[in-house]
Amino acid sequence: MTGSPLIQLQDVVKTLGVNRVLDGINLSIHRGEITAIIGKSGSGKSVLLKHIIGLLEPDGGAILFEGRTTSAMSAPEKRALKQKFSYVFQDTALFDFLTVLENVALPLVERRGAVPAEIHRRVREKLNQLDLYDVDYKYPSQLSGGMKKRVALARALVTDPEIVLFDEPTTGLDPIRKNAVHSMISDYQRRFGFTGVVVSHEIPDIFFIAQRVAMIDAGRIRFEGTPDDIQRASDREVRNFIEGLESPRDDLTGIVSQSIGQQHLRQEMSRLQRHQIPFSIVLMSMDNLEDIDRIAGHMASQTVFKLFADHVIQNSYLTDTCFRYAINKILVVLPDTDEAQARSFCLKISRTMRHSALFDSFDTVREVCYSVSAGVVQVQPDSGLEDLIAAAESGQTIFYECRK
Repeated sequence: MTGSPLIQLQDVVKTLGVNRVLDGINLSIHRGEITAIIGKSGSGKSVLLKHIIGLLEPDGGAILFEGRTTSAMSAPEKRALKQKFSYVFQDTALFDFLTVLENVALPLVERRGAVPAEIHRRVREKLNQLDLYDVDYKYPSQLSGGMKKRVALARALVTDPEIVLFDEPTTGLDPIRKNAVHSMISDYQRRFGFTGVVVSHEIPDIFFIAQRVAMIDAGRIRFEGTPDDIQRASDREVRNFIEGLESPRDDLTGIVSQSIGQQHLRQEMSRLQRHQIPFSIVLMSMDNLEDIDRIAGHMASQTVFKLFADHVIQNSYLTDTCFRYAINKILVVLPDTDEAQARSFCLKISRTMRHSALFDSFDTVREVCYSVSAGVVQVQPDSGLEDLIAAAESGQTIFYECRK
């Protein structure tokens, strides 16, 4: 995060009927980041999103874009500002009577002076960039749920917006499809560089792709900070909300949740400090999920990551703790283990993977060089969690690689 916020909400108030939905919202959104908006049902998340894009006007307070209040902008300036935004609806909101090509073209067609040939060129370019081939003349009913999400995103990106807003984009999806959508948002945000705002109830999954998190409660922003910050928050209401939604196991992989994994890590640290019982950590990363995304799609990459997590679990002891640390990382805590033994653990996984049919069911994935890196650290009594992770990441080397 650098420089001044791209968008600021200052003491924003909104009353709908007799309900004061927003009661003095203060929020900063920074350029080039993904900001997640979380909160209880009915807390005003979607109303907040509609204020950001300009679909609703505040009753009080101010909304600033690049330091200028939107209320002080002229009508042409407001129209120009709205063209910097796109909105991805919860249910994709594709029109069933229009083809994929027509759906994606719609935002361009609605703009005055658009030339049909240029519209067609830009739509085809965006479909190709989102790996959507041979679907131009299909209708939404002929597409899978994951493909509909990509078409909706193509429609949102076809105008080359600076800011894309996502309203509950994973509602009703199973774990693999949910994580595929998160992976897609993260992947394309890196590729296209837009600023993303995601309203979500998916905790902790949304923390894997967001750089900033804001929690809305009783019409106010109760917390704003990084995903790490909110998971360490001392505010009891924030803790209760996160713990109330967080499953004890990661939805995608089935391994323990990040918070439980970190709790086990702290317990091992206490044993080390009190009784000098050694332990080590191993941080494993699937390095090229984006290649699988590109060749086989985001659902395939998330399925492959799930299979990899299964493989790590199968080669771990009951006393070991494995948890998902990031969208493509697994952290393993190995009790009563020194660095040499931890490296032997990695070699065991590498050997068994070489004789495994782990990815054989994915013909398209066979074309990818998929690799896994590992960083091993024997923990010292004075180690901090952030220092441990930094040391593991800096020491990562490829321990398994499969070239086809």
